[in-house]
Amino acid sequence: MSVPPARAAEDGFTRFIASLWPDAEKAGVTRATFDAQTRDLKPDYKLPDLMLPGRPKTGAPSQAEFVQVPADYVKEARIARLAVDGQQLAAKYHDTLNAIERRFGVPGTVILAIWGRETDYGRYSLPYDGLTVLATQAYVGRRKDQYRNEFIEALKLIQHGDVTRKGLRTSWGGATGLTQFLPSELAKHGVDFDKDGHINIWTSVPDALASAAQQLVNKGWQRGIRWAYEVKAPPRADCTQGVPEVTKPLGEWLREGFVPVRGQQLSAAEKATPASLLQVEGIYGPSFLVTKNYFVIKEYNFSDLYVLFVGHLSDRMNDGQPFATPWSASSQLRTVDVEAMQKKLTEIGLYADKIDGKAGMLTRAALGAYQKRAGLKVDCWPSESVLRAMRTGR
Repeated sequence: MSVPPARAAEDGFTRFIASLWPDAEKAGVTRATFDAQTRDLKPDYKLPDLMLPGRPKTGAPSQAEFVQVPADYVKEARIARLAVDGQQLAAKYHDTLNAIERRFGVPGTVILAIWGRETDYGRYSLPYDGLTVLATQAYVGRRKDQYRNEFIEALKLIQHGDVTRKGLRTSWGGATGLTQFLPSELAKHGVDFDKDGHINIWTSVPDALASAAQQLVNKGWQRGIRWAYEVKAPPRADCTQGVPEVTKPLGEWLREGFVPVRGQQLSAAEKATPASLLQVEGIYGPSFLVTKNYFVIKEYNFSDLYVLFVGHLSDRMNDGQPFATPWSASSQLRTVDVEAMQKKLTEIGLYADKIDGKAGMLTRAALGAYQKRAGLKVDCWPSESVLRAMRTGR
């Protein structure tokens, strides 16, 4: 008698979970914890980013930071609201934030901004059961090996009493807590800042904020350096220079005609700070000179718009001013069209990074190089007109 497909799939998942025990034991998980937490575990095949036999491959949901134009992602009304809330939280947690800044060198407004962006200062309720997400992704996800480890690290969190099974709520990708850590990242960077014996980023604001600061420090945060400076670019600025590899002291950028907005004066130490050019809308919209700390924040989420959101929100808590240059009304190409551009740019030797449909720094610079070669207007922005030129062989 044949086994029904649903039962066969459930049996396969049960066998897979059982196969994780040797690695879990090596990592320090007890048999009692493993059995208690996996006994009634079932997969969630509705999660995104899975590879299920007999079904079309599901991709990761399109992240807003990669499909929205900047004006929609760094939305003024939202930034203004979060800045006011952040100022109130800065007053409430004044002593904690000062202690974190003394220890780690990360301004309190920066970590508050991460908290605000990740979970709306804890008001956003993460929708998924964490162990279910991590086990399903380990079983049929695209990054199985990574999630095997994440699942075991989550068991260790529960075993240690840092979080309960019920409290381990996550995103579809397994990130958890007020400041959104994967379990393995929490193991590397977590801080018991309130000294209660547990690293608790779910209900302890000091632990969540200190852990975010520790992660930035471990990724290379430099004390006393701003994340970026908004500037007015000179008319003949070369947008293809907007890549991390092109780094010059801020003073050199200023000598080339870049001017800090609102008459901001830079100290000698600031002028000596290495910086790169960032123009997230190509030659349109605001321009920035970004420091090493910009790229450190980018380790939290690999998106220019994410870092702009966090950095700008941090600044707004201090001075309350929006960007000096408004965003343009540019439209965003579909992911599949940006992928087509990246493939063409790769074919002609102008691009050597991932084909992911995301118009990041390297893609924008490669587009600018193509525009130079094809005799087009050089604006480093993926538009319909550039796509048509590529398709007609220019």
